[in-house]
Amino acid sequence: MRRLCLAVACVLLITVAVRANGSNSTPAVTAQAATTQKPAPAPTPAQAKPAPIQPGYVGSAECLVCHDQEEKLKGTPHWQALNPRSPMATHGCESCHGPGKPHIDDENKGNIRKFKQMKAEEISGTCLSCHNRGNHVGWDGSAHEARNLSCTTCHSVHSPKSFEKQLTKPTETALCATCHKVQVTKTERAVAHMPVREGKMACSSCHNPHGSINNVKALRNGSSVVESCTTCHAEMRGPVLWPHAPVQESCASCHDPHGSSNDRMLVVRMPMLCQRCHVATRHPASIYDNNAITVNKSNRMFGRSCVNCHSNIHGSNHPSGQFFMR
Repeated sequence: MRRLCLAVACVLLITVAVRANGSNSTPAVTAQAATTQKPAPAPTPAQAKPAPIQPGYVGSAECLVCHDQEEKLKGTPHWQALNPRSPMATHGCESCHGPGKPHIDDENKGNIRKFKQMKAEEISGTCLSCHNRGNHVGWDGSAHEARNLSCTTCHSVHSPKSFEKQLTKPTETALCATCHKVQVTKTERAVAHMPVREGKMACSSCHNPHGSINNVKALRNGSSVVESCTTCHAEMRGPVLWPHAPVQESCASCHDPHGSSNDRMLVVRMPMLCQRCHVATRHPASIYDNNAITVNKSNRMFGRSCVNCHSNIHGSNHPSGQFFMR
């Protein structure tokens, strides 16, 4: 009897142990299976759905049946359907050219915006319906707008010649040279604004061709020539203890920002530059001609001329620097 009871007890213990091991191993097996399971494939990004066609519009597909412009427009900002501000995200070709159904129904193929036949203000008004922020807010009343220029004077949507900004010329400098020949020619002089020729700087580095709301020279930064120049030439900004009046008035009083034949892009070589103002004080007024070089051998005709002594010509912070000599 005792042996039977012991046998039954052993069987019960073995059964309980087996069930306990089975329940503990289940999470491990489940975790192992989870680690070996392949991750679910990432969902593909949703394709940009074209805007629903509204009454009067026919869609860009109808336009491309006759006007084979798709290859020219591919890759341009206007053909990016994922950008909600682009024409392709709304009515496509008809965003700029207007509803196409009257044009299709017209046997003479009129009733559409043809930019080559539109006035400058009408062209710019079409572009400004989207390009009305950032650098374009000052277009109304700008120098270019006042001279009856339009956006298509400089930019081309269908046939751009430049990689950036869709310009009608290969480079920005070449585009500006079509009108501003004198200024662009100066950039090719011996002493020019160095980074322009090297392509590190362009006309729009200083000017905003779309107009400026702060000044009359279409400067990109600041409300004066001095503020524009000192955005790069910060060491000339000041304030200083002894300021030089022409420096505070305008850098262009002495320098030509586009380029010059004189050292340091001066509008006139020294000492003639200084004597445009300093004609009757301190140093006697002198006519620096051939005799000043050959006979009198004036020290103001050689080296750095007046700046040989007045070295801090842009202003001095020295207590005794009222003559800009230190």
